[in-house]
Amino acid sequence: MALLELQGVSIRTGAHMALRDVDFAIHRGEIVTVVGPNGSGKSTLLRSMIGAVTPVAGRITRTPGLRIGYVPQKLHIDPTLPISVDRFLSLPQRVPRAIRDTALERAGVPDLAGRQMAALSGGQLQRVLLARAILNAPDLLLLDEATQGLDQPGSAAFYRRIEEVRDEIGCAVLMVSHELHVVMSASDRVICLNGHVCCEGHPEVVASAPEYRALFGTGTGGALALYRHEHDHAHDHDETCAPSHAHEAAE
Repeated sequence: MALLELQGVSIRTGAHMALRDVDFAIHRGEIVTVVGPNGSGKSTLLRSMIGAVTPVAGRITRTPGLRIGYVPQKLHIDPTLPISVDRFLSLPQRVPRAIRDTALERAGVPDLAGRQMAALSGGQLQRVLLARAILNAPDLLLLDEATQGLDQPGSAAFYRRIEEVRDEIGCAVLMVSHELHVVMSASDRVICLNGHVCCEGHPEVVASAPEYRALFGTGTGGALALYRHEHDHAHDHDETCAPSHAHEAAE
């Protein structure tokens, strides 16, 4: 049974149809990456999953009691605000220390509890945001371009940590990103989005699909090979990159 499933979902933002007739499902334990150009509806898709936007057509089904963790693109911290990492993890309600410590350990920053939030580097801040997202051992972890501003080695290290978190808590992971060469390497399945689902499947399958190359060109193949990690290929079932509503231009 899918943790979360979209069936024929269309979402309008003002006069713009951001998503059209999207079918999507994610199951426990898999890492799925959504890629697409700017304005393709990636963040809208994520917002629909957490209930922040309502479809104008279709339906979204969530497994009962679904726990979702969310890592945003960025978080602005007022440099004059005296708040430690430990205190940040206990907002808006107190979280037991053992849970806070475990989350920081899983995020790869066990020694940051006493540091001031405003003093963290970009990479450290993203790890703390990850720790906050996994405090309650979510069933589904959502990341919206969570490595924006990090360099390539920092991004690659962050996504390797995401794989470890998935293995440790058994959650599903959905990542939205434009860093195709890095993030796709950590994925079991990739969804190429441009207002609708253009194609989907295993990273190497998608990277060679005509629909993907029409959007992004052919320059990511070597980087995919460089950063690719070995996965349990139980996920490597028959996958297709047939276009979905390819005759429709995304608005």
